[in-house]
Amino acid sequence: METTTVATAPPGRAARLLAALGLQRKELRSWAMYDWANSAFITTIGAAVLPIYYSRVAAGDLSPVQATAYWGYTNSIALAVIAVMAPVLGAMGDYLGAKKRFLAAFMLVGVIASAGLYLVQRGDWLLASSLYLVGSIGFTGSLVFADSLLPHIARAHEIDRVSTAGYALGYLGGGVLLAINALMIAKPTLFGFADAAVASRASFLSVAVWWLVFSIPVFRNVPEPPRRVEAREALGANPVTAAFGRLRETFGEIRQYRETFKFLLAFWLYIDGIHTIQRLAVIYGTELGLGQGTLIGALLLVQFVGIPFSFLFGALASRIGTRRGIYLALWVYTLIAIFGYFVSEAWHFWALAFMVGLVQGGAQALSRSFYAAMIPRARSSEFFGFFSVSERFAGIMGPALFGLVGMLTGTSRFGILALIAFFISGMLLLGRVDEAEGRRAAAAADAATPPVPS
Repeated sequence: METTTVATAPPGRAARLLAALGLQRKELRSWAMYDWANSAFITTIGAAVLPIYYSRVAAGDLSPVQATAYWGYTNSIALAVIAVMAPVLGAMGDYLGAKKRFLAAFMLVGVIASAGLYLVQRGDWLLASSLYLVGSIGFTGSLVFADSLLPHIARAHEIDRVSTAGYALGYLGGGVLLAINALMIAKPTLFGFADAAVASRASFLSVAVWWLVFSIPVFRNVPEPPRRVEAREALGANPVTAAFGRLRETFGEIRQYRETFKFLLAFWLYIDGIHTIQRLAVIYGTELGLGQGTLIGALLLVQFVGIPFSFLFGALASRIGTRRGIYLALWVYTLIAIFGYFVSEAWHFWALAFMVGLVQGGAQALSRSFYAAMIPRARSSEFFGFFSVSERFAGIMGPALFGLVGMLTGTSRFGILALIAFFISGMLLLGRVDEAEGRRAAAAADAATPPVPS
């Protein structure tokens, strides 16, 4: 009897721990692992290594101003393409009942583009821009379909913890690979590379391998949701025609989904402020005269602080509610903007990074789960296409306001203060969202769209 007790106790403790983290079932763990897999692209390629490699090597024959401008154009084009295609592709995935197939296709596009960056050498700025553009489309497109699986695998009481667990694993996965890549670039000979440039190219290849390998669980263990076709739709219709028909219907019935789209507007406002801080923190620190070690180290700090606090926000939401959890994160961001005005020393910037790590994952994960609870599951890919558009367009007004205020006042300190407007206005509009009505409308839509018999 004692032997049995000893043998079964660890699995029991492990099960309780996994349940507390929102990872109690295989399909939930496998879904969250996709955040671990794809975050390598945004950390190593999008945020840390490629921008520096692009400026110093790929566009090294251009002036610094040209290099920065071309990098900006690349991001803007990617944003525009994603904005146009995300809702249409999402609607196609819903109509065909092919969320995982679309996820696989976009993941492979991103993986191939990431691996292709290994070929970029001095002067190859056009190749680098093209591959990054394609990789960004693959990354964002895959997220539309990965996120759309969330309301199908998580029960109502689980959705906050599962969403935050995904962000936590994303921080961990992206942070671990970024740390390895940073060491490769700092000590290239230790890894058998000739110099930092070759190590940087190898880091792009490592992202491709990481992304591909750790995506396997989501395809093996997460079931494809049942296909649902509306009464007016023919099973064998052209998927593109059906997708545009669904989009027209969604916009025609916008009153039915009023609370969902009201949340999207609130999200667009406050995530604009969050993304502006994410994107401009390094250049703001550079303006203040902080060293490269401080700036990259602070980015890593955000990654690793974000791991436990993303999990914590999932637990917190179950106690105080998802909306209040988002409020808490946005009040901390308001304090970050205020504190950012006073930054003058390296330790100030480290403290600021720590504060961002406390709430960055929680704010985004709870926003995802709040939204997922108010969308019809039969149209989850379509609606997450809208979510993706809202998130990608966020960051247009924020940087513009940041720059304008900075130019008018002669310092970016007032620019970061101006971001408070996005957090406050977002919270005010979020307070007007009737979550219960949003859930009711989503349930009514699903009831009117039964699964198609296999």
